[in-house]
Amino acid sequence: MKHFPKMDFLNFDMSKMKLGGFGASGSAEAEGKRAARAARMTAALGRFQRRQADAFARWAEARDRPAEAAGSTTIDMEAPTSPDGAWTAPSPAAAPEQAAPGGADIAAAVVRTVRDSLAQGGIPIGGIPIGGFAEGFAGGSVQPGKAAATVPEGARFEDRVFTAAAGSRRYKVFVPSGYTGQALPVLLMLHGCTQNPDDFAAGTQMNRLAEEQTFLVAYPEQPQSANMQRCWNWYAAGDQARDGGEPALLAGIARAVVAEFSADPDRVYAAGLSAGGAAAAILAATYPDLFAAVGVHSGLACGSARDVASAFAAMKGQGGAPGRNRQAVPTIVFHGDVDRTVHPANGDQVVAQAMAVTGLAETVERGTSPGGVAYTRTVRSDGTGQARLEYWVLHGAGHAWSGGSPDGSFTEPRGPDASRAMVRFFLGHARGAAARP
Repeated sequence: MKHFPKMDFLNFDMSKMKLGGFGASGSAEAEGKRAARAARMTAALGRFQRRQADAFARWAEARDRPAEAAGSTTIDMEAPTSPDGAWTAPSPAAAPEQAAPGGADIAAAVVRTVRDSLAQGGIPIGGIPIGGFAEGFAGGSVQPGKAAATVPEGARFEDRVFTAAAGSRRYKVFVPSGYTGQALPVLLMLHGCTQNPDDFAAGTQMNRLAEEQTFLVAYPEQPQSANMQRCWNWYAAGDQARDGGEPALLAGIARAVVAEFSADPDRVYAAGLSAGGAAAAILAATYPDLFAAVGVHSGLACGSARDVASAFAAMKGQGGAPGRNRQAVPTIVFHGDVDRTVHPANGDQVVAQAMAVTGLAETVERGTSPGGVAYTRTVRSDGTGQARLEYWVLHGAGHAWSGGSPDGSFTEPRGPDASRAMVRFFLGHARGAAARP
């Protein structure tokens, strides 16, 4: 796929553009058609230039906004509508209650402006798909997230690379100051679209909890080369199976951390937000012999989509219900009931898929977080009283990590602390001898 990172459409000269299909000379009728086509393209390009200039102006304004103001922003994301499409922020008109988006979200809006203008204006790109063109135009110059995650004194937050037959992924690993070689639990944290490990660590504050309770945290990073908006490809059939694609890479990273730090192989967990939450659900379905429990925040069940078209339907709550997992993995779920990005019905489907164990007792608790977000917490426990499923429905909440810090993107600081609840749930579970490979 060809990219055009250096094309300047604000200063593009139509007079220098050769229009395919018309010769240097011809009949008056052909010349008339050529002139009419050039006029249409000039008008379309003019509209595009104006829209692009406006998008860049909004990006520049967001870029120069103080970090504390940008950090409070919470927006939802719209799914791609074509195989080469991008995950984008909705237009301001679609979400009037939201604050102006930050730099990374404006970058997505710029990409959308390019794609929409080209598609509506009919500008030919020499056979190059519009999605690929937009990817080259975006160039990856605007990075998501805020400041790097804070590292407590004596702790480490280090870069690693994992490579296997399925490919290669970078990841960061947090090592608490209390680590002295003992067999610690390992938590795999899977970021959402447009995020990265530092941003996700800052928003979830999981490193702070790891330092407090002494466990290891690994943050795999999805590169733009794998998905333009850095989403985990949860909707791709090839990334929903064991021993291949992204599940194999993520499981490999978890095993690499266990091996490097002599961690406890019976206490390995995974959690994620949005596309990362969907990836965590996939890990529960494909690697129940590795993960002792998973957390799915604002995500989707494994198999809820098999391509981009079905992903769009699933995110709207119109997808088919996937079947139950063959082997139960304890699961904790958080989902806002006004989530406009991933319909709340998907939280129900994640819970239904995880219910491979029958005869569970159910308790329901209703409350309100200190920040004022009401919730309903449903717990399903086995005969020993151990919770196998925990489902938090966040009333009035959207597509954001509950109880997170505004230092990271896609967080709802007012909500109940999802990070602390997940850690509590995880540390109550360990794989038994019968589950070991």
